[in-house]
Parts: sequence; C-alpha cells; structure tokens
Amino acid sequence: MSASIVVAGIGLILWLVIALVGLVAFIFWIAMLINAIQNPRISGTQKIVWVLVILFLHFLGALIYYFVGRDQSA
Repeated sequence: MSASIVVAGIGLILWLVIALVGLVAFIFWIAMLINAIQNPRISGTQKIVWVLVILFLHFLGALIYYFVGRDQSA
C-alpha cells in the first residue's frame, strides 16, 4: 500500500469527522432556535433578544442560550 493512499484515507476520515461535527452543531443551533421561539417561560421581549442572539452569534449564541436562557422563568 502506497503512502498516498494512506494519506488520502486519513484525509477522507478527517473530512467525514469535520462534516459530522458541523452537522451536529447545525442541528443543535436549529434546536436551540426552535426552543427559544417556543419557550413559554420567556417573555416577548426576552424571546426576541434570545432569537437575535442565536441568529447572529450562531453556534456560540446557541451555547449561551443553552446554558443561560433555556431555564429562565418569566
């Protein structure tokens, strides 16, 4: 087996791992966006702010919402 085949195989595996992580991050972002929109414990103005934070900060905004905003009481 030549070295170029090994390098190509490692490159393919690395690409697949990166694609999978990206897909999981995208699904998490969508889930947090839907949760922010449907969360009855968040008032109207807070809901708009959280949706904007998630939209503009993407994955970072979704992480912030997950740890800070998800369990807020109205």
